[in-house]
Amino acid sequence: MKYIVAIIQPDRMDEVLDRLTAKEIHLVTVSNVMGRGRQKGIAQVYRSHTEAGSLLRKVKLEIAVNDEFVDAAVEAVEGGARTGQVGDGKIFVLDLEQTVRIRTGERGGKAIG
Repeated sequence: MKYIVAIIQPDRMDEVLDRLTAKEIHLVTVSNVMGRGRQKGIAQVYRSHTEAGSLLRKVKLEIAVNDEFVDAAVEAVEGGARTGQVGDGKIFVLDLEQTVRIRTGERGGKAIG
């Protein structure tokens, strides 16, 4: 099992979610976050609104998948988020030691999906 964390541009979220759905990956948690990377927080215009300050608006996706879905999930996020510009984001793939579905008590891969 793996835990995938992706930080992407907010306007790319729908494309990423569509690509994940097309690959049969439906369990995703999405959070609005702020951060900076190579852009160093440089002000940008986003949907006619100038983002100023040292932190920029981003979206964080958290996806827990069984091993056979890791490559598909990474490809979906990477393909949907890429614009070719600085600030497209990052994908982190972490080992997931344990998962428990609270309702049923299922553990491991069965709890994911």
